[in-house]
Amino acid sequence: MVDRTRYRVIKSEVKFKGKILTLIVDQVRLPHGSVCEREVVKHKGAVGIVPLNEQNEVILVKQYRHPIGDFLLEIPAGKLSGREDPLQCAIRELREETGNKCGRMIKLAQFYTTPGYSDEFFHLYLAMDLEEGSMQPKGGEELEMKVVKIPLRNALDMISSGEIRDGKTIIGLSFAEKYLQS
Repeated sequence: MVDRTRYRVIKSEVKFKGKILTLIVDQVRLPHGSVCEREVVKHKGAVGIVPLNEQNEVILVKQYRHPIGDFLLEIPAGKLSGREDPLQCAIRELREETGNKCGRMIKLAQFYTTPGYSDEFFHLYLAMDLEEGSMQPKGGEELEMKVVKIPLRNALDMISSGEIRDGKTIIGLSFAEKYLQS
């Protein structure tokens, strides 16, 4: 087992602080004595929801993602606000992005998204017993997103074909399938 105390931050500098993330550059002394630089993206954490209706359709959101310059099919997701409870965030994001309320919210997994450079911690849920309603998107989101219903089996096939390329969505659909088979 690795002794984490042997990896010591000797200098830390905030390079950028934005609404979504903070970029820090750390100087880290390694166990054998050398010093290296590590860029760290600090993030408040996020949730993702796999909404599954009575017809076994998953409700996805098609939205434009500026960093890749393309549209992606994704599970509804969003950032935690302050010390917001992940379950409450999931309920809020499901309502905002799809208009749905759910009777059951089941925790599927939690994981670090990209620990090589970020501390973002992700909470993944399965939403069932859905009740449709009106989307309640935040400022400008309604122009960028469209709700799409796809049979779960087809959505899983879309992973293999490359039509679904978003990591949290691939993980979410896979965990939902596993949960439903158990």
